[in-house]
Amino acid sequence: MPFSDEKHFGNEDQLSDSDGSRLSESMACSSSDSESPRESFTSDSSSKHASPVSSPPRTTTLDEVMATTRNLSNLYLAHEIVSNENFHLNTIDPPKNSLEGQVKQIVHKAFWDRLESDLKEDPPEYEHAIKLFDEIKEILLSFLTPGTNRLRTQICEVLDVDLIRQQAEHNAVDLPKLGSYIISIMSKLCAPVRDDDVKKLKASGDIVQMLRDVFHVLDLMKMDMVNYTIHNIRPQLQRQLAEYERAKFQEILEKSPDALNQTTKWIEQSLKDAIEAKSQESTSGANGVSVDNLSPTLVLNSGFVKLLDMDYNSIVPETLFTDDLRIVDLKYKLQQVKLVACVCLLTQNAMGPVSTTGFTEHVKEITAILLQGLNKTFNLKEALTDLSTKISFEMNKSLTERGLSPLSTEAQSVLEGQICSLTEKSQPIYNLIEKRIQEYLTTFLCLPYPYKHVPIIPGGLTPVRKEMEFIGFHYSNIVNFNKQVYGPYYANIFRKLLFSQPQADKAEAQT
Repeated sequence: MPFSDEKHFGNEDQLSDSDGSRLSESMACSSSDSESPRESFTSDSSSKHASPVSSPPRTTTLDEVMATTRNLSNLYLAHEIVSNENFHLNTIDPPKNSLEGQVKQIVHKAFWDRLESDLKEDPPEYEHAIKLFDEIKEILLSFLTPGTNRLRTQICEVLDVDLIRQQAEHNAVDLPKLGSYIISIMSKLCAPVRDDDVKKLKASGDIVQMLRDVFHVLDLMKMDMVNYTIHNIRPQLQRQLAEYERAKFQEILEKSPDALNQTTKWIEQSLKDAIEAKSQESTSGANGVSVDNLSPTLVLNSGFVKLLDMDYNSIVPETLFTDDLRIVDLKYKLQQVKLVACVCLLTQNAMGPVSTTGFTEHVKEITAILLQGLNKTFNLKEALTDLSTKISFEMNKSLTERGLSPLSTEAQSVLEGQICSLTEKSQPIYNLIEKRIQEYLTTFLCLPYPYKHVPIIPGGLTPVRKEMEFIGFHYSNIVNFNKQVYGPYYANIFRKLLFSQPQADKAEAQT
């Protein structure tokens, strides 16, 4: 990662009525001004897609539901193409033992058996075969790029359906010759990865089998063309994705006015948590905490950090559905890193001054292996029990090899108990590591993009520094782009929560 010298940042200003434009601007971390939704809370002028607009509640029709579904699909597909560099489409065949697979097999067999029967008649019946050649012609033409007029004309002349039909009426159609031509054209148009598949095609022999094989390879070539197109449009999508996603989401919001309900609840809860945290930090002589003293950017960042908390069971905000799976994946990776850091810290405390960096790395490796595959169905309690026994054994082995006294039975029991208790929320070491991780990620989310440096790793997280930088870097990319797209909607929600309340309600919000 291209990190260089540390850069200093200004302090967060207090929240006021003029903070709307600053909030929208800080939430839109774009590399160019044209992609940043810079929208004020109180401004009357707005662009078409940068200003969130909600329609009044009304009955939703089936057409609107279908249109919303299409918008969601298009939004998700575009986001996935840009976010996932390895994104591509594959041909999905149903399992042969499934109902869908059996139906497909029966239908295909009936079709090709009918074609074989037609060609064996005396005289042969070519109508079905002619339709297949016409379909092959259209597929081959779809592979051509603009400017290949000569080849386009040649394909249309050789696979002229009317001419083939006239030849068939006089029983003069040469199917093997047409097959050879089709295979030669496929060899010119296919991707290099399909060269071997095309070479295996044979125009002589069983014409029906030849046509089946041709269509199979053509299906593969069509998928190759789709993935090639995806690869080519990725750079253009990267430049326009923020505006495109915002426009599609606005269309969804216009048809489904409640499409921001979960997002509003998420921000509202983050705001309450921030007020509560400020209240706890204030001295007994303070006059209370006002929402005017809160930074909306920090409140939002706190909400994003909370999404990575294993105890967060609320519904994911609508504005993050395109990154839901990526966030879940990072959540479990962070939980694993958190436990690794806890185990390393516990072993360092148990060994005291004789603890070495090499042994800590060994403990880290063992813990990461035994906690690999951490997910919702993972038996964490059992894994920690096995891990505690293994760590205790490895620690005594290391001490003995260095000529030092092994841990006492009581000390081993305490260490193993501490490791096994990491599933409990009240575990002091776990709470300490969790708090420092939250502080680290919050600091990371405040860094301006592009990143010039990473935050200093807090004490206790040194053994997992690289892993924390990886999670912080990837999560910051997700969050910053999300703010760039949905910043105006977040700003609008903050305005409703903070500035649309009567002064009396604002006073009640103080602690």
